[in-house]
Amino acid sequence: MISEIYDVIVVGAGHAGCEAAAAAANLGSKTLMVTMNMQTIGQMSCNPAMGGIAKGQIVREIDAMGGYSGVISDKSAIQFKMLNLSKGPAMWSPRTQNDRMLFAQEWRIALENTPNLDFFQDMVKNLIIEDNKVVGVVTSLGIEIRGKSVVLTNGTFLNGLIHVGDKQLGGGRMGEPRAYGITEQLVSLGFESGRMKTGTPPRVDGRSLDYSKMEEQSGDENPQKFSYLDTPKLKEQRSCYIVYTNEEVHEVLRSGFDRSPMFNGTIQSLGPRYCPSIEDKINRFAERTRHQLFVEPEGWNTVEIYVNGFSSSLPEDVQIKAMKLIPGFENVKVFRPGYAIEYDYFPPTQLYHTLETKLIKNLYFAGQINGTTGYEEAAGQGLIAGINAALKVQDKPEFTLSRDEAYIGVLIDDLITKGTEEPYRMFTSRAEYRLLLRQDNADIRLTEKSYNLGLASQERLNRVKDKISKSQQLEDFLRETSLKPGIINPILESIESSPVDQAYRAAQILTRPNMTLVKLEEIQAIKEFASQFNGEVREQAEINIKYRGYIEKEKENVSKLNRLENIKIPEDFDFTKISSLSSEAKQKLSKVMPKTIAQAGRISGVSPADINVLLVFLGR
Repeated sequence: MISEIYDVIVVGAGHAGCEAAAAAANLGSKTLMVTMNMQTIGQMSCNPAMGGIAKGQIVREIDAMGGYSGVISDKSAIQFKMLNLSKGPAMWSPRTQNDRMLFAQEWRIALENTPNLDFFQDMVKNLIIEDNKVVGVVTSLGIEIRGKSVVLTNGTFLNGLIHVGDKQLGGGRMGEPRAYGITEQLVSLGFESGRMKTGTPPRVDGRSLDYSKMEEQSGDENPQKFSYLDTPKLKEQRSCYIVYTNEEVHEVLRSGFDRSPMFNGTIQSLGPRYCPSIEDKINRFAERTRHQLFVEPEGWNTVEIYVNGFSSSLPEDVQIKAMKLIPGFENVKVFRPGYAIEYDYFPPTQLYHTLETKLIKNLYFAGQINGTTGYEEAAGQGLIAGINAALKVQDKPEFTLSRDEAYIGVLIDDLITKGTEEPYRMFTSRAEYRLLLRQDNADIRLTEKSYNLGLASQERLNRVKDKISKSQQLEDFLRETSLKPGIINPILESIESSPVDQAYRAAQILTRPNMTLVKLEEIQAIKEFASQFNGEVREQAEINIKYRGYIEKEKENVSKLNRLENIKIPEDFDFTKISSLSSEAKQKLSKVMPKTIAQAGRISGVSPADINVLLVFLGR
């Protein structure tokens, strides 16, 4: 039926699959997306939001690399917030609340307008493997589709099992069938697999809620956006709301624990540590009398509400009874109860940093199949897998991002080097160079790399260079402009900062606590010069001046680490023959097969003494 031989076949159309397909096609590879349901491309399976702490940085990075997630988020946003503004710029994280249906619609439109990309609706049941290399897929209809590379982005569909109390349903999402065959085949080829769990909360009718009993959470007064392109800015926003559980709610939930698959042994797999179910929260944090819930609208033109924080696999009658005791939920009508889902994943230590598998050539894994959780983590992996699948069939050098270049680099290095036994979620604390990996400078860090690959346009590169040039102009002006005490002291007094008795450069004054560029612009000369630049340029210049010392120190640390990154370990190196290595180090090193000394040092169980032994053995 399908006689064409594709360069890249992407299996799955979630966040990882969408970014993988877009990247491969935009790099000129003839690409096919195979999905079980064309109506759920780009589906937000869980909460209707993108970004958040550390995740927002990933979306900005995807955008800078020419991916679509930032553009789609902007086009479907119903609210924007910049989180953590009370902290330093390394912690600032953008987040959008999105229209679920519009998000999926925009994804499909974007993909259908991407050259080199075809679609086919069916379930992939098997891979075609020849000479230890993937050369295509077989669908449930028995159709063989040939391809030079395959990217698996199966999400929660591999042998998915849904739990609602003591009821169990086979499925990848509620109302959608599970996928089978791939896990069994991969295990027979020597892959290690495991089971993970995730969950989702109830969806309720917003017309049945009393919002007067909740705390309103509006968006930012001057909303920003994710994409560095000219996507639309929000002119109006929808509010979210905060409400709290109480002891009565907890008591009702506890009454159902004997029927909970989490507590009666039905579910054996581990769920996301940092996004626990409501029953897990009241069990683990028994001393707490209440837990925060976010009441989130699902879109502009729907009454459906997502009850963020109330993820549950308890019986539906227990869920509803407990919800009715939450303030504002007394008359709640439930569209569908929360549920847990178990699914197959493959420990990511079986991959290279390109996300190609070590066992089968030209086969790539991205998303929850690698043990991650979250749209953004999946999308970032999809982008890298799609890029590398395309480059591989074009006989071009592989593309990876290091830990000092992007959160995506941190994410993939953590997975490949350390593995994960529970759903992995990105946090700013995981990035040791987070001051360099800010959300505001993702375009500066990554656009040129994307341009060199062939993803970013010349126009986009020019915009970044213009931003760099203009922020430097503003920095130079502030470093050269001298301010006399009579001009600056009134402003210093207004922020309760010590007055000065001699002239200081504007940049020196800007480094003081609580001092901002906006404050400095109360001085007419500074206002006149700074007003010619947009908000992005002004923010960049201010951060560079205020945190210059810290940024330089972090760059020094990167330079030191890169010396170890440059010491390569031969591809077929036999760690077991080095008698001086500890037994644990031999085992872990042989399993991960690190490519550099720096990567070896990040493996859990490999000590500094083991690294010294390796350095000596390699003649360094």
